[in-house]
Amino acid sequence: MDGITVITGGLSGIGAATASAAASKGQRVVVLDRAARSETIASAGITVFPESVDVSDETTVAAACDKIESQHGPVIALVNAAGILGKMHAPSRLAMADWDREIAVDLRGTFVVCREVGSRMVRRQAGAIVNVASVVGMVSAPVHGYAPAKAAVIHLTTTLAAEWGPFDIRVNCVSPGFTETPALAKGIAAGALDRDRMISTAALKRLVRPQEVAAAILWLLSEEASGITGVNLPVDAGYLAGVPWQAYGGLHARIE
Repeated sequence: MDGITVITGGLSGIGAATASAAASKGQRVVVLDRAARSETIASAGITVFPESVDVSDETTVAAACDKIESQHGPVIALVNAAGILGKMHAPSRLAMADWDREIAVDLRGTFVVCREVGSRMVRRQAGAIVNVASVVGMVSAPVHGYAPAKAAVIHLTTTLAAEWGPFDIRVNCVSPGFTETPALAKGIAAGALDRDRMISTAALKRLVRPQEVAAAILWLLSEEASGITGVNLPVDAGYLAGVPWQAYGGLHARIE
């Protein structure tokens, strides 16, 4: 079926890298983003939805999907990359307004867009979805709203895969490690994150590039992954493999 790929949060970071990669493969891409009113992407094959879309608002999401499908055609692929990083505050200092917003965008937003687009895919019995989770949804981390939200996204992916699998809809997710995005750079500049420590704990001794996450996402959407649904694929430069080695003195030194 001919159709389009919708990418939420597609104006920066992993979402933008995925949009560019998808367009380079000839896919027609529509980007949804809260900043859409003031931002543009100068790239063939990418359309920025002209209205700001808060993924946690089901009414706005439904209206956007109606307009997208009437103007561009059926959505056959969805990437949920919209998200906000968590506040690194102790539980006693974490404002509930911040916690609520992290859950609303990172978890509720993923579900809202999945439900709206996935229901349309079910009626057509065709489509694939990839959600963007995080390695902090798989391990302990001092982000008490963001980490539980991402853990829930991983679990949500499996439930939706089982729900919609009988209708030939595949639902998977990727869990990026520390990725070279503007949001990560901001955290490093603010002193909340330590670049050297992040690199030292990854088996590949480097950060993840957004293009690497994009490549994994596009593979999961493709026919090459037609037999795969309900999986969580870490793209983390070996962070999950390397962290336990810290108890044994750390990873081997890189040979230059």
